[in-house]
Amino acid sequence: MKNLNGLLNISYPIIQAPMLGVTTPSMVAAVSNSGGLGSLPVGGLSPEKTITLIRETKARTNRPFAVNLFAHSVETRVSEEDLRKMENYLRKLQEKYRLPFQHKALSDYHFYNHLDQIDILLDENIPVVSFTFGLPETQIIEQLKEQGIKVIGTATSVKEAKLLDHAGVDAITAQGIEAGGHRGSFIPGEPLPQVGLISLVPQIVDAVTVPVIAAGGLFDHRTIRAAFALGAEGAQLGSYFIAAEESEANEGYKECLLHSNDTSTELTRAFSGKWARGIRNSFMEEMNNSALNIPYYTYQNSLTTALRAYGKSNGINDIISMWAGQSASQSKRGSTENLFRELIVQIQNQSNPIF
Repeated sequence: MKNLNGLLNISYPIIQAPMLGVTTPSMVAAVSNSGGLGSLPVGGLSPEKTITLIRETKARTNRPFAVNLFAHSVETRVSEEDLRKMENYLRKLQEKYRLPFQHKALSDYHFYNHLDQIDILLDENIPVVSFTFGLPETQIIEQLKEQGIKVIGTATSVKEAKLLDHAGVDAITAQGIEAGGHRGSFIPGEPLPQVGLISLVPQIVDAVTVPVIAAGGLFDHRTIRAAFALGAEGAQLGSYFIAAEESEANEGYKECLLHSNDTSTELTRAFSGKWARGIRNSFMEEMNNSALNIPYYTYQNSLTTALRAYGKSNGINDIISMWAGQSASQSKRGSTENLFRELIVQIQNQSNPIF
């Protein structure tokens, strides 16, 4: 079996997690230029925005980087009644901040997914494509692999990992419940997998034939060594980079992250309609107490966009999604390059370095 470094053409098996709303082309390039794998998130973005971000990243690095897509359905799975009730709730909240609220009929909603973006990735010769939220179609995986593109899927359970392995992906990211941001779970009608990384990684390693990348709660040489001891061949870090200089997170978000603790985060559907881990705030608490049915992901995400954008621009942490993992308090300030290099030095200074 080809090791992860060789498979992805990188020097170190460290991957920067794709974090939409946080990751920038500069962050991606800094990790790739330092020998890791930077990951550019474009899930749900328009083809025009997708190609702009890819080219901005290419302008900053000639090293391999991954582009991350959402492989979920955008079919309508929302009731008109639930949508209207949520609109009324959010309208009142936006009025508090003097924000206009525009009612939209179901037919007015339009969402992009990976099918709208895949040709761009092929045309731009992206070397690595990672997927989350779903199982890419067989023809999509075949199309990517025919062009020599490496494909990484995301699993939060052994069952999901087996499906990805069978579909022909080149590597699998095992996302533990500790991880910040959206859950990569994708099997319809099943309870949300909530498996910790220390249990998830060895079970997935034993169940699949491709390299496994550990994700969730990793932030230093100890946690990365533990993941490798469990059978992982790579480590994906997200929260570790949120406070970096190149991060798109606003100052308030970074401060909340740096002053968080092990119990500061929780799983919520409040902001996007899809389960995600973030730092607890009043919007999450109020939504929990509202007794409202939260519309399907894409609809809820669209409904809260204006509110979140206003909060981000004006430093109002109570109305923005501050995605973060259970080890978010271990984040650090500094350039992405320095944070990455500090991690590598830390690992290689051990008496028995793992790489």
